Amino acid sequence: MKRSNLFYDRRRLRRRRILRVILAVIILMSIIGSGFAAYFLYGTYSAASESYLGLERGDKSKLRDEPIQMKEHPFSILIMGIEDYISEGSNGRTDSLILATINPEEESMNLLSIPRDTLVTLPDSYKETKINHAYVYGGKEGTIETIESLLNVPIDYYATINFNGFKQLINEVDGVEVNVPFDFTEVNYLNGETLYFKEGSMRLNGDEALAYARMRKQDPRGDFGRNERQKEIIISLIDELRKPSNVFKIDKMARLLSDDVETNVKISEALSMTNTLTRFNKFKINNLKLEGEDTYIDSIYYYTPDEESLDELSSTILDHLNIEQ
Repeated sequence: MKRSNLFYDRRRLRRRRILRVILAVIILMSIIGSGFAAYFLYGTYSAASESYLGLERGDKSKLRDEPIQMKEHPFSILIMGIEDYISEGSNGRTDSLILATINPEEESMNLLSIPRDTLVTLPDSYKETKINHAYVYGGKEGTIETIESLLNVPIDYYATINFNGFKQLINEVDGVEVNVPFDFTEVNYLNGETLYFKEGSMRLNGDEALAYARMRKQDPRGDFGRNERQKEIIISLIDELRKPSNVFKIDKMARLLSDDVETNVKISEALSMTNTLTRFNKFKINNLKLEGEDTYIDSIYYYTPDEESLDELSSTILDHLNIEQ
């Protein structure tokens, strides 16, 4: 076996193991009190204790004085939905960006969706562009650094998932429940099939959930309506992953997603969060919003953030992370 292939296989195995643990922790929220859960947790930890996918910057954000631990500190995690089907898996763009902060002591979570057309300045090149292009120029590292510069808040962890992984995960939990705000249609980007969405409660499969999360041109609220639908899917997906029926799907999910998801969450940290996550259904979830205005530069559309809104968001997030200002 070639050395490059061996490295790739090892990296894929590590990724599969960390995914298995993260999925296990979420599912254990619904069965944590049983003896079977304890046995399953031990077996999962034993199989994955050394797995870790880090960042080049090291264990901490440059905006942190010291590395933090999930169990002991409030933390942030950036969820990046990667649009890479056009580029065949390389140099894609971020189709969605959601920054979550979790404060275990307060039992609260903040969710901030960052519009993909947000005008930003890339820290390294000082180039002005849309936030979803930061991934093209600098990958996950560049995207994290750009958002830290925009909001002046630390991003402790990240998770990326591409379109294929998103669809497979939704299908493996047998779909998600959403409340469609109005009738609309959307085209499946892979096969050109027209998908129909009717106002009211609907259960969506992977293709439908992806279309539901991506549609914005027919939404009178544009990116903001789209961002709300994305957060709705995340919350519904968490509810599905917590069902006992998904316990025995962990290995299959990990295998399916091993090529489609990356994260820098350590095995030990994921497991340490078990007790916190068992209380997740009691958490207060706050939706934050980046205010701004529509602008055109050289006939190209951008969403320009309001400076006062940026300051308020920064203050709110830092306060939630218990960081002195």
